[in-house]
Amino acid sequence: MRLSRKFQKLFSRDAAQSLWEHACRWTHPVSARRILATIDRTELERLREQYPYRPNARKINAYEDAAYWIDVNVKRVQDLWLDRSRPLRILDLGSGPGYFLYLCRLFGHEGLGLDPDDEPFFRGTTRFFDVRRVIARINPQAPLPDLGKKFDLVTGHRVCFHRIARHENGEWIEWSPADWEFFINDIRTRFLKPGGRLLLEFNRRQDGSSFFTPELRDYFLSKGARIFRWKALLAADPKQRPRFKQTKR
Repeated sequence: MRLSRKFQKLFSRDAAQSLWEHACRWTHPVSARRILATIDRTELERLREQYPYRPNARKINAYEDAAYWIDVNVKRVQDLWLDRSRPLRILDLGSGPGYFLYLCRLFGHEGLGLDPDDEPFFRGTTRFFDVRRVIARINPQAPLPDLGKKFDLVTGHRVCFHRIARHENGEWIEWSPADWEFFINDIRTRFLKPGGRLLLEFNRRQDGSSFFTPELRDYFLSKGARIFRWKALLAADPKQRPRFKQTKR
């Protein structure tokens, strides 16, 4: 039975799409080592001393591992073709420590983060990376703050703002399709330029299953989303098919 499951996983849609992602990255390689060399690791260690580990924040504590997070964000940059596109204006929702926007700037893009100011360590790293951010929280059925500009690309990586509370049994309450409807419409009408894109990357659920339940998959597809593994890409115009690849410089 276990062997059968392994074969199913090997030949699953996710496995095929993962292979395709690796192949696409291979066509335009980016050196994570060279990017890591631009970061003053000693200063990053000083930040950790200034903002020490918190026992109840395992995931936050892990963000000091610059080598790991540069590698993760190099792949994000490659998957969106940001290493070879024209200069873009980018809004990163839940910008966290700022690694993604730091890389975007290295490739000539203008970035802005949006995040609540809950984590002192992130406050330090965003200053360290010279990442601009707006302090705000994303709530269901509530418009985002007016930023006075529109963007070519809006991203949300490892999205968790859609989990808003816990049931008595300890499970998260997640946004309904109606909540996503409000959010996507807000982004499309107020924050995306014509031809712009919205990229949402989700975590798997605690049981290892995909974020995209049949109901959520049908909903995102009805909004014109292109679903690729755990990511959903949407165009500013719901009638257009979004593309990961951007126009070359």
